[in-house]
Amino acid sequence: MHQPIGIVGLILSLVLAGCGPAHQQAAVDAAGTPPFELIVLHINDHHSHLDPEQATLLLDTGGGRREPVSVDRGGFARVAGAIKALAKESAHVVKIHSGDASTGDLYFTLTEGQADADLMETVCFDTFTLGNHEFDNGDAGIKKMIGFLHAGNCATPVLGANVRFGPSSPMRDASPAQAVVPSVVLERGGQKIGIIGLTVAGKTKNSSRPDPDTVLLDEATVAQAEIDRLKNQGVHKIILATHIGYQADLALVKKLSGVDVVIGGDSHSLLGPEKLARYGLTPEGPYPTRSADRDGKLVCIAQAWQYGYVVGEMRVRFNANGEVSDCSGTPWLLIGDQFSRGGQPLNPGEAAAVRRDIAASGVLRITPPDPQAESLLAQYARQKEAMGATRIATATDNLCLRRVPGSQRDPSRSSLGDACNASERINEHGGDMQQLVAEAFLQQGRAFFNADLSLLNGGGVRIDLSKGPVTIKDVYTVLPFKNTLVQLNATGAEIKATLEDAVEGVVGPANNTGCYPYAGGLRWQVDLTKPMGARFSHLEIRAADGNYRPLDPRATYKVITISFLADGNDSFTTLKNITGERRIEVGLDYAEAFLRYIEKLPAGQKELRPLPVKEYSTQRFIDS
Repeated sequence: MHQPIGIVGLILSLVLAGCGPAHQQAAVDAAGTPPFELIVLHINDHHSHLDPEQATLLLDTGGGRREPVSVDRGGFARVAGAIKALAKESAHVVKIHSGDASTGDLYFTLTEGQADADLMETVCFDTFTLGNHEFDNGDAGIKKMIGFLHAGNCATPVLGANVRFGPSSPMRDASPAQAVVPSVVLERGGQKIGIIGLTVAGKTKNSSRPDPDTVLLDEATVAQAEIDRLKNQGVHKIILATHIGYQADLALVKKLSGVDVVIGGDSHSLLGPEKLARYGLTPEGPYPTRSADRDGKLVCIAQAWQYGYVVGEMRVRFNANGEVSDCSGTPWLLIGDQFSRGGQPLNPGEAAAVRRDIAASGVLRITPPDPQAESLLAQYARQKEAMGATRIATATDNLCLRRVPGSQRDPSRSSLGDACNASERINEHGGDMQQLVAEAFLQQGRAFFNADLSLLNGGGVRIDLSKGPVTIKDVYTVLPFKNTLVQLNATGAEIKATLEDAVEGVVGPANNTGCYPYAGGLRWQVDLTKPMGARFSHLEIRAADGNYRPLDPRATYKVITISFLADGNDSFTTLKNITGERRIEVGLDYAEAFLRYIEKLPAGQKELRPLPVKEYSTQRFIDS
């Protein structure tokens, strides 16, 4: 249990007793001084994804044949099982969660963070850094989340060195035990380890919902000040537990002096060896990534992907001067032990080959769920299932599904028959459901960062809704994929190029009707008889007064879209070139964005209806 001592900085000290493997304690470095090895176990950005999810990996089913195999991946009970097992293997362990426990699944909608906090309690993290999504329900949401975290015996310290809660924030009334603190000091093997938390500043203020007078200070400035403060107190092993993104971590360490390790989050970066490509995965960088601070001293950087898919295990060796002499580690990808292809289990020989492939991988880890966490989660899962049947709105009319307008390319998409398939409105302007979802995304983008427009692919919306009751389960059936919202700062010319790209995916060799674009706050005319680059005309953007004005090719617009499209998929090719500071991960699950749109409908009505025709993105459609 964490016992706070002192007031300034609210530094906490922990002593972890126990013995680890002898080879870890008896090693001696080349200079003859006993090194100190620290094991950092960590996750980030689990975003209320507490259930395991089906994944497809390229696995060897025998004779060197790699093919897609389905297997369970992640789940917080596996996270707990992996961390507990790995912690037993080492003498000196710290456990870090680098933020964004909140937002992304019905578990958060249902419990406002209690399910996440209770599952985190089964791990008993040594620190938890505030992520930007911890601010999604304002400062009051943070206070509630900390209350849940500290209701058990663990009382994980919550870090945010650059967060300054305003005079009106409910966090100003938090007790010292429930305050957000800049750092903690832990003790392992007689060594002091300082852990400093940093929260992404600009993104949190501009794309989340901290209280108006709560501010987030410059990450580098605050980090160096806190490093210096800890060093002056005799703490010489420094870990930054950041929620600022992998690329930002790489840039940050070059500005700092005295940092040893960075355990990051926010960018959902998969780090690991290049051989991950064998299994159909693409790492963004090595695990750990070796860099240097401004004094040229080694700094080891890691992140653990997303959604509880990975538990990172970093081994850091310090020399007698307290400096990092080496680091290594593994991003353990947590999977189950049942394998299938095309919905059918593998035969025994194939399953045995797959297990050998996994054992030889060095990164895939068949992990049984922790029984304590699994039992706890089952209680919330029953509540989640019941919640799915909750009626949240009424569709006043059939809300028709259609990917491409017209009567040629997608004329039988709707499950509601001729009521939709033969509808003049649908043939002229496209799907009601696609347009309604695009509008919902726009409204969420406005709430987060004053978005100008949204972009959506027609294939991202899967079913229509018939006239009558709408349940939470319906929303997750309409939007079933694991997409999150992304902010892109794009020029008008890039937006038009994206639309042209998308339609080329429809009419070109790909022949993919799911590429057809929809937008909230933007409308156009499209003529598929013309060549690529000349198909879109009369592009108009909806202003704050509700009137439409021409899209300026030279102006920059704030676009809300989904991660799948922001990565350039479904022929939205131009979007993948919008990177760096022009791309910000909002992180909100796209189905939850639609739920929030419904929540904002007038009280007592909660009626879903087709938008006015003037709001449909396709105003005129000419097929080839």
